[in-house]
Amino acid sequence: QVQLVESGGGLVQAGGSLRLACVVSGRTFNNYYMGWYRQAPGKEREFVAAITWTGIGTYHADSVKGRFTISRDNAKNTVYLQMGSLKPEDTAVYYCTAGINYRAMDYWGKGTLVTVSS
Repeated sequence: QVQLVESGGGLVQAGGSLRLACVVSGRTFNNYYMGWYRQAPGKEREFVAAITWTGIGTYHADSVKGRFTISRDNAKNTVYLQMGSLKPEDTAVYYCTAGINYRAMDYWGKGTLVTVSS
């Protein structure tokens, strides 16, 4: 059974940092993108960042570019999202994802809540 389990969410003040982690079990995602999406209260889910299997290619939404960085450690089956200069509008449930197409991911975690206070 494939599982994507996120951790690292929590409450942080504006301007602060958090690092999210996602551990994958049940299969290896060779040649899959790994990524992060988020959904804020009352809003649609949106793409945050994605990374290729090799880790060479990364993609970040304009809203987080320069503040968030995605990375992965295939030996640990883990993908990370380093978040800095956090803003209240970054408050959301963050979901770890995997798929062939990072705009249409196939596998989803249950999410971890990030709350940024002003």
